[in-house]
Amino acid sequence: MVSTAQFEDIRYEVDGPAAIVTIARPHRYNSFRGKTVEELIKAFRLAWADPKVQAVILTGEGDKAFCTGGDVKQRAETGDYGPTESGMFEIGNLHKLIRDLPKPVIAAVNGIAVGGGHVLHVLCDVTIASETARFGQAGPRVGSFDAGFGTAYLARVVGEKKAREIWFWCRQYDAAEAERMGLVNVVVPPGDLLKTAKEWAAEVAEKSPTAIRFCKQSFNADTDHQAGLSNLAMSALDLFTASPEGLEGAAAFAEKRKPDFVSRVNWH
Repeated sequence: MVSTAQFEDIRYEVDGPAAIVTIARPHRYNSFRGKTVEELIKAFRLAWADPKVQAVILTGEGDKAFCTGGDVKQRAETGDYGPTESGMFEIGNLHKLIRDLPKPVIAAVNGIAVGGGHVLHVLCDVTIASETARFGQAGPRVGSFDAGFGTAYLARVVGEKKAREIWFWCRQYDAAEAERMGLVNVVVPPGDLLKTAKEWAAEVAEKSPTAIRFCKQSFNADTDHQAGLSNLAMSALDLFTASPEGLEGAAAFAEKRKPDFVSRVNWH
């Protein structure tokens, strides 16, 4: 296993034909801040440019969380997701990069995948889940949402009724139920998760890279219009998170209390 880059919030390693990208913030349940997103973008671009890499595995450090989305504690502390080199929070660009990368992206979900972390695994080409994995949305519970790929593309994966249930009720689903609804491809024992992901990467590496590239682009073509929804959603989210209602969600999460959204809704 060879490390080809040094990062603060993530790890990037190349093992045979697979690039392994690990979100390494277990103290925050592998939630992402602005810097994390920038580093993930750099890692996926490294994988794109490396001819030896035939597939990318995205996972989280430890056994508790794959990714729990945006760092709500950071948002409560500073009102944003922290400083970045570009001056922007580039989660929308990360979403598009996962889709555009002309190589299969395998989510290896080792624990909780909720909120923006749930969106990341949904956008990956396939998902391999540990038996201990849990899936769900948290946005409306903490004053956030993803009205782009996180909703529209999810509905293509699990169907309209289930996608609305996932977002409106913010329930969590175990790995077996996620497999039944088509949200994951296979469920394996925790100790076999990364091994299985590497096996899938090795198997796809035996196939024609050009054929895989065209197949992925063809699959994406049917939902590429959702990128426009994603842009609109990110613009709306910027405004919403600075509103009294959005700020209440982050504050309530940080203070470990039930949020009072209704009194802060602008009904006009």
